[in-house]
Amino acid sequence: MAITRLTTEEFLLLAEEYPVLDVRSPGEFKHAHIPGANSLPLFTDEERKVVGTAYKQESKEKAIKLGLTYFGVNMVTMVEKVESIVGGWQMTNDRKRHANQATAEKCVLIHCWRGGMRSAGVAWLLDLYGYKVYTLIGGYKAYRKWVLEQFEKEYPLRIIGGYTGSGKTEVLRSLAKKGETIIDLEALACHKGSAFGSLGQPEQPSQEMFENLLGAELKKITGNIPPSPVIWLEDESQRIGLVNIPTAFFSYMRTKKVYFLNIPFEQRLNFIVSGYGHFEKEKLMSAIMRIKKRLGGLETKTAINYLIEDNIKECFAVLLHYYDKYYLKGLHNREKFSSLFNKIDIDAVADEANASKLITCERQEKII
Repeated sequence: MAITRLTTEEFLLLAEEYPVLDVRSPGEFKHAHIPGANSLPLFTDEERKVVGTAYKQESKEKAIKLGLTYFGVNMVTMVEKVESIVGGWQMTNDRKRHANQATAEKCVLIHCWRGGMRSAGVAWLLDLYGYKVYTLIGGYKAYRKWVLEQFEKEYPLRIIGGYTGSGKTEVLRSLAKKGETIIDLEALACHKGSAFGSLGQPEQPSQEMFENLLGAELKKITGNIPPSPVIWLEDESQRIGLVNIPTAFFSYMRTKKVYFLNIPFEQRLNFIVSGYGHFEKEKLMSAIMRIKKRLGGLETKTAINYLIEDNIKECFAVLLHYYDKYYLKGLHNREKFSSLFNKIDIDAVADEANASKLITCERQEKII
């Protein structure tokens, strides 16, 4: 069968039907990859380094011979790994296929860094073995260009605002349960945004991987037919832990209407204590020390003393006052703030009820 070369858009569309095989080295894949792709390295990290050095310092022919040396002994193992990947993919996705579609269809999508020799070599092997093979024109490099382009587009965003402890994440997820379209930036970043945001969270992705995940979410949403009337997101600082919301997308977020959940301080404080109060004192203290410079010496000392005395609520009260000031400053630091701000007075932190209020408020504005 002939090997078919696809553009990034074509490749990603077909990736919804068949498995993607990333033949770059394990290190390249770990740093960042197309979401959902499977790692099928042609070379180890060290082998890739040796081949690359030979290409630069000696010749293309020398590099190819070295590559074939590494590739040849691993051909059988590579084919068997692909069989396992394809088999697992079919078991997971057959229920999505039409009843008359052959479940044993052997199709794979392959890419390397620039759509060069690595993907060509693996494509040749799998084509020889009987697979229908598609490769990505320009490789992962072309995919990255596509990702960055997604952040330059316009989307029907609606921003959920509110001071720390307003349960914005819980409201966002409740909106999803009600059939609304959301993007959970904190879930993609594996971080809840504040100095305490890493507690209980898995390791954060690299900046590049975070961008890939966000790009994939935007593609999934904009590919819906009919398209989503609105997309809900939390109001975030540009930096979420160790990663940053892409500047173009963040700037666009700042031009969209903010639905501010105005919840009493005491209600928010209780919510924060219930969410973070069970973590070890050492971890809470480390988080406080990370914001010492902005919090101020006196407030830092006061918060830590409360923590040492096991007065978790008063400790978080100090911190919550700080975060309220910090958030208020960022909230007002928008052009045309008055026309974007929509305050919704709410008595308590309640994800489902508050999600319903957001939907009602947004729909009423459309009618007006």
